[in-house]
Amino acid sequence: MTQPVATRPAAEHVTELILNRAEALNAISTAMAESITEACARLAEDTATDVVVITSASAKAFSVGADLKERAGFSDDQLAGQRPVLRAAFAAVRELPMPVIAVVEGYALGGGCELALAADLIIAGADATLGLPETSVGLVPGGGGTQALPRRVGPARAAELIFTGRRVPADEAARIGLADRVVPAGQARAAALEVAASIAANSPLAVRAAKRALRDGADRPWAEALEIEDQAWRTAAFSADRREGVAAFVEKRRPEWVR
Repeated sequence: MTQPVATRPAAEHVTELILNRAEALNAISTAMAESITEACARLAEDTATDVVVITSASAKAFSVGADLKERAGFSDDQLAGQRPVLRAAFAAVRELPMPVIAVVEGYALGGGCELALAADLIIAGADATLGLPETSVGLVPGGGGTQALPRRVGPARAAELIFTGRRVPADEAARIGLADRVVPAGQARAAALEVAASIAANSPLAVRAAKRALRDGADRPWAEALEIEDQAWRTAAFSADRREGVAAFVEKRRPEWVR
């Protein structure tokens, strides 16, 4: 039986997490959510992985969201029981200590869009379509969408997109900040791997510390956020990587980071 999520090395210090239910356009079933959580737990402990790139085995979709066919047979108790499983999957992606890049080709809708929003960067193909259509089927985004989307596009624009459930084409997604880069259709994975290689060339300790500062400092009072930044700075500044980075710069060579 094909695993709903797979991982594989994609480049030096870059691991690809592949959404692997192509036959269902990566609709997120209970089993797939559990697989995402398990894969992320392994990646979080993998000191050889400096960047995670989330891709799809389907050319048609990153993910179309929750598996509504599975849910159609659920009782209210079963739906309530599934809820923590799905929440854990989105949290597992969001809390990975290394940078995460989502590669969106085709549809990223509902929970699929929220999965992309859980990443640090979203690179989309020109044929991508993103959106949170949950209200059209009597639901509210539940994978972090009501919190992540306004942080990317602003509260009023997020409200419009969530209330209407409108689908957003790639060019608009880039314009409003829902996607970070749009490239020709079919080239998003290659573009993401290029960005990932640039990140992986830097100090993994410094990059992880910078991610903590960015995430933990968001929406905090200014003084509190600067203290979070200072902690991240100290983590890097008094490390072997800082000493190696400065030495490599002076000696005009490639640094050899501690891993």
